[in-house]
Amino acid sequence: MTILQTVQPVTHDLGAFQVRRVLPSPRRVMVGPFIFVDQFGPAIIPPGHAMDVRPHPHIGLATVTWLFEGAIDHRDSLGSFATIRPGQVNLMTAGAGIVHSERGLPAERDQPKPMYGMQTWLALPDGQEDIAPAFESHADLPLVEDNCASARVIMGTLWGRTAATTQHSATIYAEIVLAPGGTLPIDAEADERAVMLVGGEASVDGVELELYSLAVLAPGASVKLGSTLGGRVMLLGGEAFVTPRHVWWNFVHSSRDRINQAKRDWDEGRFPLVPGDADEFIPLPQVPLTRSD
Repeated sequence: MTILQTVQPVTHDLGAFQVRRVLPSPRRVMVGPFIFVDQFGPAIIPPGHAMDVRPHPHIGLATVTWLFEGAIDHRDSLGSFATIRPGQVNLMTAGAGIVHSERGLPAERDQPKPMYGMQTWLALPDGQEDIAPAFESHADLPLVEDNCASARVIMGTLWGRTAATTQHSATIYAEIVLAPGGTLPIDAEADERAVMLVGGEASVDGVELELYSLAVLAPGASVKLGSTLGGRVMLLGGEAFVTPRHVWWNFVHSSRDRINQAKRDWDEGRFPLVPGDADEFIPLPQVPLTRSD
């Protein structure tokens, strides 16, 4: 069997656009290091509105932001600032603790603007959960293509090409675009792999993928993506984690005590501020939407 499991998304309507979450879920917490997978859009955000994610904290993870359409301004407590655009990956390593915000561009606030992309978190491996926070951005990412298929390698090594993006543990991540009639083989080396159809239509070894669902692939199986009409697919996975990870709101860790400490630190104002965006913040929720147990 090529597809071991299909995880259905939970959809959150944010008004201007929808967010679909497939990880963590009651059926599966992780695929490789990926412990949180959100897909948002496609949507046109109307004039006067924008993506406005106020400053909020993270520990024990690295965030990966990837856009198909639109632009987002990233700021964090290290003083990093970057405008995220399609084809550019932002990797923010939270480690011991970081605060960041993600907002629409001020110059576009009074205009209609597209928003379509992915937000994922990677759990940090044993011994690295509390490393120093860091930020990096890469636009020169490998592109593998032929006449009917193209794949942008966001993280890791795929199809013989390696992205410069830092890997804290073995990771694969790629955006695949199939033209009508296009096919592409999926490398089998990763411990765990999954694909997510985010636009159009596609199949794995002839089995149709469900739009916005996560299809977990059998380990070690050489499989082929194909599309009759054209489609966009995300491939993700990597090294399987032996030690379980817990998720509570924006915090990921192998230790519940460390997560509880992060809750207190945020509630009592002990995280650093975000330069240029220090006037607002997201309060600690009583019951978070994101939790693994």
